[in-house]
Amino acid sequence: MLAAGLLLAAHAHAQDGGTTPKDDVTELDRVVVTANQLGTVTEGSGTYTPGTIATATRLVLTPRETPQSISVVTRQEIEDFNLNSIDSVMAHVPGLSIVTYDSERTEYYARGFPINNFQYDGIPMKRDSSYSSGNTLADMAIYDRVEVLKGAAGLLAGSGDPGAVINLVRKKPMRQFQGHATLGAGSWQERRAEFDVGGPLNADGSVRARAVAAWDDRESSLDRWKRRSTVFYGILEADLPDGTLLTVGADAQDNDPRNSTWGGIPLFNADGGFNAMPRAFNNGATWSRWEQYTRTAFATLEHGFDNEWVAKLQLNHQINGYDALLGASASGFPDPADGEGVALWIGQYVGETTTDALDLYASGPFQLGGRRHELVVGGSLSRRRWVGNDWWDAPGYELAVHDYYHWRGDIPLPAWNATPDGHSDETTRENGLYAAVRWNPADTLKFITGARLARYRHPVVSESGIVLPYVGMVWDVAATQSLYASYTSIYSPQLWAQDAQGKPLEPLDGMNYELGWKGAFADGRLNASAAYFQLDQDNYPVPTGELTPSGSDAYRGEQGYRTRGWELEASGQITPRWNVHAGYVHKTTRQQGSKVQTESPENQLTLYTSYRLGDFTFGGGARWQDKTWGDAYHPSGEYVTHTIGSYWLLDASASWRFSDHLSAALSVNNLLDEKYYTVFSWYSTYTWGEPRRVSASVTYRF
Repeated sequence: MLAAGLLLAAHAHAQDGGTTPKDDVTELDRVVVTANQLGTVTEGSGTYTPGTIATATRLVLTPRETPQSISVVTRQEIEDFNLNSIDSVMAHVPGLSIVTYDSERTEYYARGFPINNFQYDGIPMKRDSSYSSGNTLADMAIYDRVEVLKGAAGLLAGSGDPGAVINLVRKKPMRQFQGHATLGAGSWQERRAEFDVGGPLNADGSVRARAVAAWDDRESSLDRWKRRSTVFYGILEADLPDGTLLTVGADAQDNDPRNSTWGGIPLFNADGGFNAMPRAFNNGATWSRWEQYTRTAFATLEHGFDNEWVAKLQLNHQINGYDALLGASASGFPDPADGEGVALWIGQYVGETTTDALDLYASGPFQLGGRRHELVVGGSLSRRRWVGNDWWDAPGYELAVHDYYHWRGDIPLPAWNATPDGHSDETTRENGLYAAVRWNPADTLKFITGARLARYRHPVVSESGIVLPYVGMVWDVAATQSLYASYTSIYSPQLWAQDAQGKPLEPLDGMNYELGWKGAFADGRLNASAAYFQLDQDNYPVPTGELTPSGSDAYRGEQGYRTRGWELEASGQITPRWNVHAGYVHKTTRQQGSKVQTESPENQLTLYTSYRLGDFTFGGGARWQDKTWGDAYHPSGEYVTHTIGSYWLLDASASWRFSDHLSAALSVNNLLDEKYYTVFSWYSTYTWGEPRRVSASVTYRF
């Protein structure tokens, strides 16, 4: 099996002592790798696997000690494959699939469920995929690693879907001065510049800072489309007296596109066949744009006590904003003969979400029954306010698209009403108390028990006394191998799904079970796992064909949705020169015996590897997913099943180190120029995947 072959190679290396030959030392080996309450910093580690993580329980544990599946894309993997965007990072995570809605929106799926729970340095920050306020456009220049915790994460996140949680961990200041400058270029006139510098600000290194700036200007395979992004990040750490660490920082990203698409390409033509448009087709108007921005300020205060306990206060203030002026030829079924039958979508949407979050916890060891155990206890508060204005009515505006097959977006700008057609002002509050204990009844056996007591407040849904339990077990069957099992619960309010009377459906609830095996080899520089998981979920929304009193689609909550599957994953160093990140995931979801949630693949393979030979490093990757299918609206007036066949995507990379300071890199995505697309069943549209893309960069380190 996939993991078995990698483990045999790792075992052979471990038998040789697992040491790094002197001539294998690179400039990265000079970086002092440190750990904190977020886990081990991966920058400079040289490996594709983490040392320790804290995403699941706030306890700082190795992957083998964590009784839940977690995938991590480290800084080394990000740099080796030129993963400058979060979309490119997610493509490296086993079991994650990406659905592209249009040029500015993507959605990630894990275990068949959308991922709307994001964390930044472990602080939960929900996202709204409808208005796409920057989360899935995040630039990787400011992050040390991306952690993806599979399954439910109610202990720390509270509400959310059971697929996964994405935790973006920011770069930290180092205790020695260092930095780099990178210039890059690529297909479709892509240009990129990145500058990163940091180190101590005083003689003893007790005050440290880091600043990062990135600028990215690119076009794409789409006609007329282009986007400019700018990123700024600054962080300051100060060692205060008596073992206290203060951290303050801020980051900002602006995404400024032009000729944005909206909703994709109609899936069917008027004859009922697949509407095969060129990959370069842009359905957006020449004035269409979907600007997005993020602004974040954060602070942490961490104190270490003499008894090994740690107390930590985290504060986060984030603004996610959007300014969308949109027009697109996306509705209807084009006639193959004359291109008639398509209508415009038009709209203007302006708004922002402001989120304030606080998390305070303490963790440390305690003695009971003559043995040492660990406890974490804490609480969190969050307030999220979304304010938005919408325009969709332009009296007298021509919505019919003539000659769709020669569309170039040359249409006039609508004259919107003086006042918005819709206004939103919603405040969501989520509060919770949580605790977890890592019990140590024997040297080879650990139990984790915990729970969150949560309260959720929203104008549509309000509930208190929500209990979200967490139970886990890890049994060391050998010095480097463990068996584990875990149970978590699911709670997700349904704000948008209403029944025919306009009443919100009951929250999604259920249970998440997982059991498996984990191994750590070569002193933890290679981790592997095999897991079986089961998700049981009730109150899943299904369209009824009726309308609510406000005219939107009505839903009913169905019971008995069950997702089962298994996954294999291995990440890290097989030898000091050879890194790998690979995984295979299988899942199916059934309800009353029938397969559902088939828009995400049942089987996926991900394999990325790199090998260093002297000053030259070359790498390659492969992604495969099997067929997917779903129901889309057809010109017959009914919903019909549309199937997308399986496909492979191959990538390649290479880099050359000219000296300790100067290096160059080359990467090629979709090496064989595979033609593929994803379907957005909600709109009955599709979007082509990116053709072959080549990028190159030169980096100077100091």
